[in-house]
Amino acid sequence: MSRTAILAMAVLVTVAGCAKGEEPQTAAAPSSTAGQQVVKTPTGTAEGPACTLERFGGAAFDLKSATVGFSQSEKEANPFRIAETKSIKDEAAKVGITNLKVTNAQSQFSKQITDVEQLIAQGAKLLVIAPLNSDGWEPVLQQAAAKKVPIITVDRKINAKACTDYLTFIGSDFYEQGKRAADKMIEAVGGKGKVAILLGAPGNNVTTERTNGFKDRVKEKAPGITISFEQTGEFAREKGQQVTEQLIQSNPDINGIYAENDEMALGAVTALKGAGKQPGDIKIVSIDGTRSAVQAIVDGWLHSVIESNPRFGPLAFETAAKFLGGEGIAEKVIISDREYDQANAKDSLGEAY
Repeated sequence: MSRTAILAMAVLVTVAGCAKGEEPQTAAAPSSTAGQQVVKTPTGTAEGPACTLERFGGAAFDLKSATVGFSQSEKEANPFRIAETKSIKDEAAKVGITNLKVTNAQSQFSKQITDVEQLIAQGAKLLVIAPLNSDGWEPVLQQAAAKKVPIITVDRKINAKACTDYLTFIGSDFYEQGKRAADKMIEAVGGKGKVAILLGAPGNNVTTERTNGFKDRVKEKAPGITISFEQTGEFAREKGQQVTEQLIQSNPDINGIYAENDEMALGAVTALKGAGKQPGDIKIVSIDGTRSAVQAIVDGWLHSVIESNPRFGPLAFETAAKFLGGEGIAEKVIISDREYDQANAKDSLGEAY
């Protein structure tokens, strides 16, 4: 496949940080591009050279005819996962990939490892992985390295070395998401009161960074806020409801709830309704940007939502095309996320997923 033909597959989103010495940094996502991922403006100094095909090893191949594997981590009851998988499938079809194999680990990490090992055994030339956990990928990485199979991780990182163990990570700045959520919570409770955190699933960088970003920002800007309750809701609606029911019993005077994803936030809303609470009695800030959560802002139950855009298909395959065409790829491709609140939720509902 010629370089020209490969690059012709590129979509409208521009990959930042592809040249040596560049790394993504802050830029606002305009509302007109809310449905697609917008890469942050490159600036600053990256750690080490960008990853090229020559540096990674292996040979270029025809992406359209190659076997490409996508490993989904979680059950697709979560709108984020539904939108993520749809984006991968839709973009693969759009750019002419004829042999896309999709697996779903059903929220079981051992199954995800087996799924990816089987994709490698089936001859996958490129792997796009949405990791359930950040650790425990050594068996897969060793097998992929032996066959020089580039791995693009999306939405969660794996704890390994870019351009050696995997190609690159594409996703949000989760620490920044936590900080932005804290700003909205500080606004909602007037900088004082008791706040609870519904933690995401343990064992991945998303939970850790969203928690640290939130806590650091609260400590910096709002010493009048006390984080009085923390418990994992495992990124699940039912679990979020259960934990919030416990929260209401143990902390009846809670002022705000920071949910590290929308599903837990919506579970919290169900619990609050069951306890006879009214919209706005307890301020809720969450992260994701699902349509149901944005509707909950319109209805008054959520104060605001920080987006975490799941539409990775265009950017993942554009990144692969650039890599195969000889361009350097940064170890992190960080996207810019919007936010929803009372000022824009109603008009932006159609742009949520």
